[in-house]
Amino acid sequence: MAYFTYDTSVIIARRSLDLRPKPGGLFLSSVVLLELTASAIDDSRRKMYEFLFRQHEQNDSLIVPNDNDWFFASKVLFWLAQRRRRVQRGSLRRLQPGMAQRMAFDALLAASARSREVAVVTENWNDFKAIQRYCDVKLIKGSDFFR
Repeated sequence: MAYFTYDTSVIIARRSLDLRPKPGGLFLSSVVLLELTASAIDDSRRKMYEFLFRQHEQNDSLIVPNDNDWFFASKVLFWLAQRRRRVQRGSLRRLQPGMAQRMAFDALLAASARSREVAVVTENWNDFKAIQRYCDVKLIKGSDFFR
């Protein structure tokens, strides 16, 4: 059975996705739930995400980063910064506002999905391909996944 999880970009782009646990390989990441809950438009949406959290927790289909995932994600972010520094010939230009946080969440999602052997379905292809250079996680383009 091929297991997969959605990146936040997929859930936002495809609002009608059914995120309830079911046989067939869907895992839900607590990192993605953090992003969704923090940006919930109202309390009913926040409660829906909390309900999904509990469902996936009970179903053992919730991906929660462990201490090794956190540390590996920090190494991936370090390696990405070092690569940017090399490409920019020693200088390290400031990232766009919010980009460092998004990359940290993406690296943490990739590291925790990797440790659970779960593929990440994403619309945020370029960022995840950069992360994949240092983190051997399986990636699937959202456009390919939903054909």
